[in-house]
Amino acid sequence: MPVLEADSPVGEYRKITEEIMRLMPDEQRYPRPAAEAVRSFLLIRLGMHTGLRQRNLRELLVCPRGREPTTERHLEDRKRGELRWSERDRGWEVLIPSVAFKNSTSSFFGSKPFKLVLPDLAGLYDAIDAYIDRHRARLIGDAVDPGTFFVKSVKRTSADASYNQNTFYEAWRLTIQRYGIYNPWTGRGAIKGLLPHGPHNVRDVLATHILKQTGSYEQASYAIQDTPAMVQQHYGRFLPQDKAAIAARILNQVWEAA
Repeated sequence: MPVLEADSPVGEYRKITEEIMRLMPDEQRYPRPAAEAVRSFLLIRLGMHTGLRQRNLRELLVCPRGREPTTERHLEDRKRGELRWSERDRGWEVLIPSVAFKNSTSSFFGSKPFKLVLPDLAGLYDAIDAYIDRHRARLIGDAVDPGTFFVKSVKRTSADASYNQNTFYEAWRLTIQRYGIYNPWTGRGAIKGLLPHGPHNVRDVLATHILKQTGSYEQASYAIQDTPAMVQQHYGRFLPQDKAAIAARILNQVWEAA
């Protein structure tokens, strides 16, 4: 994936979200396509900020502002996380009990929940608020609300708004095809040479980015809720020139300070 070869893999992957915003349909004229575009934007943004596996992202519940968040005990029973507004931090918080993770016994968790306050950057909070207030309901239509943050576009042939493993993968893949892969004939698409892929690849992007910036498998593991050994084995596409560049950056500070 060309994203991993970039000096800033996250910066390169971020171009997909910028392309979504550039091509955003007019909400007044095209409410359903606009809702689907906002969902695509949030799919990529939440994936990039949290580094969650597909299941945890797909099953993430939502608690709108002003409502009482689900208790940690209830989330543990359901083995799901929740996106909720934190009055203390004045921000949107993702809270997921450790038992909800595939690697719940990992030393990363230490039996403590995963908790992350999302940054109010690059239009993220505006998109979350608009999605919860308007777009999400348009996607659900007359179907039963599954309670998850991400919901499918309910059509006449389907009355279920919840994603499963296959439909969530296809939603991500379609987002990449529509906004990520550069098409020279239409001029659309953010990244030349990008191939279709699913949500799991964003974890590779995050781990590789941190490795390129710091050279630390431990810090890279923090981004994807895993151990340094697992990052080194599976996610770190860390090339020799990247290692040399980090060492040179540290050594060059001596000359720059002279």
